[in-house]
Amino acid sequence: MSNETLENLLHEDRSFPPDPAFTAQANGTADMYAAAEADHEGFWAQQARKYVTWSKDFTQVLDWSDAPFAKWFADGELNAAYNCVDRHVEAGRGDKVALHWVGEPTGDTRDVTYADLHREVQKAANALTDLGLTKGDTVAIYLPMIPEAVVAMLACARLGVPHSVVFGGFSAEALNTRIADAQAKLVITSDGGYRRGAPSALKPAVDAALDHADTSVQKVLVVRRTGQDVAWNDSRDIWWHDAMAAAGDTHVAQGMESEHPLFILYTSGTTGKPKGIFHTTGGFLTQAAYTNSVVHDLHPETDVYWCTADIGWVTGHSYIVYGPLANGATQVLYEGTPDTPHQGRFWEIVQDYKVSILYTAPTAIRTFMKWGSDIPAKFDMSSIRVLGSVGEPINPEAWMWYREHIGGGHAPVVDTWWQTETGGIMISPLPGVTNLKPGSAQKAIPGIGADVLDDMGEPVPNGTGGYLVLTKPWPAMLRGIWGDPQRYVDTYWSRFEGMYFAGDGAKKDDEGNIWLLGRVDDVMNVSGHRLSTTEIESALVSHPKVAEAAVVGANDEMTGQAVVAFVILRQGEGHEHDDNSQIETELRNHVAKEIGPIAKPKKIMVVPELPKTRSGKIMRRLLRDVAEGRAVGDATTLADSSVMDLIKTGLSNPSE
Repeated sequence: MSNETLENLLHEDRSFPPDPAFTAQANGTADMYAAAEADHEGFWAQQARKYVTWSKDFTQVLDWSDAPFAKWFADGELNAAYNCVDRHVEAGRGDKVALHWVGEPTGDTRDVTYADLHREVQKAANALTDLGLTKGDTVAIYLPMIPEAVVAMLACARLGVPHSVVFGGFSAEALNTRIADAQAKLVITSDGGYRRGAPSALKPAVDAALDHADTSVQKVLVVRRTGQDVAWNDSRDIWWHDAMAAAGDTHVAQGMESEHPLFILYTSGTTGKPKGIFHTTGGFLTQAAYTNSVVHDLHPETDVYWCTADIGWVTGHSYIVYGPLANGATQVLYEGTPDTPHQGRFWEIVQDYKVSILYTAPTAIRTFMKWGSDIPAKFDMSSIRVLGSVGEPINPEAWMWYREHIGGGHAPVVDTWWQTETGGIMISPLPGVTNLKPGSAQKAIPGIGADVLDDMGEPVPNGTGGYLVLTKPWPAMLRGIWGDPQRYVDTYWSRFEGMYFAGDGAKKDDEGNIWLLGRVDDVMNVSGHRLSTTEIESALVSHPKVAEAAVVGANDEMTGQAVVAFVILRQGEGHEHDDNSQIETELRNHVAKEIGPIAKPKKIMVVPELPKTRSGKIMRRLLRDVAEGRAVGDATTLADSSVMDLIKTGLSNPSE
């Protein structure tokens, strides 16, 4: 981000005070900040008892004696599936719709009530038990956005079986590394899903991922979604509908220890191997439900809530499955893309289901802006009363467009900052309380401690920037990296003593509002998805034509950051001055195969050499300057400064 952009950003003078009528009914209140500040543990104990039903109450709130490994509500017991399903049915709300499911093909819809969900989750828990799964085993889930995905996650939670959901856009290779790291005994997948108007296969990626003699997987459950032909292994594969038909109807949920692992979710790291972030049950469920209530201002009796994320990402875990269902919400679950079969599909769904709370990503908002405000104008959006943004910083103009054209010029926009690692929203305005400022996540929510520090670990004054840190333990915090506790300490707790370093840069404006400036390490944020430069470089170098590769994230108007790769080809495989479009296409497709389409570089430049220091370290800072079309910064530490001139010459004909 250029200094000029930063200056404009931090002198944002538009401000939107809360509407008194909204404030009068809001779940979040101004006095919560002081209450949480006065008694951190007491505040969280109150939320835990308000939002969660405990089968055994806790007596200790926080055990921080083994910092940075926290235990929250450790002697308490609860069942996450019971909290998300059973208790609503027991309270007489079984007929209430839990999920308005909308398939991508027009007209393919299902309404799933809490009673329906209760029945399906019990049967699925029995089916998993019949397959030999017991508390502590792990299950990999690789499914499209269908109700069975929610059922599968809740069935695992019911049994104390940690699930590892893998985004359906990831390749067989990426799936294999995640299955192996989690030592999953079972994979739950489907024949496919619908994507942009056509069936898209999923099971072949599972078959390829399991094509290893040492796999821990014993069985594969397959949901029939598209009806396409799939290869079948009789000793391993089982149709979901057959397993469900054979399973018993009733299953009594048992209480789990609050610290029992609920799920593992893999996120890219600055070293190539993905990190298995794991979350436990009580603290995670407490914060997911609390934040969904006060940040989204969810009123389950009257609201229809829609989070457009995929369950393969943490947003889908916290704000589709666990938070809203624990709160008894009625929500939309959509399988497809925003432009299928037409560019007004999202707004048609808002109109048809009277969606009142919409939570989506800035990438999507910028895409809608590009398509034009005349598209949402064709639909009745009057039901919208709260808008949320998640995944990356939202630029002020996109924020304004979102409020004006989707929120009718009045709906508050909550710009939320959090991570896979934090488990729940950490920094966000509270609708009804905060004077909203376009483009800023503003301040830590009640119960959360956050600050911006300089290189010496001192808080920066207003108007300056530094490193975003979290200063207090919080209930939904990750409990470590699966199987690698030391990597957890090294990654998150070694930069500033006693504080969690998020890896993001941030700045405080003159009023103390926090503005997120993106990653400070070599992890890119592309359309809200975190991708490791190292992982993409490894994929490029695994191609037989590539000798060396360096990858950077360049600012991109649509996706936040775009992947730009610089590659040196092996001898005889092309030259930096040749037309290398064929090789570039080949390499882009190779990255998609190795990691997934989301990691496909937007640009690949074939270069003769990479800028390296005398110690051999690649200077990605200089490559980022080239990728973003800026004057190249200080190159004095390079072993050969003429390399940058050679690279710049190659910029004139990048691939798109």
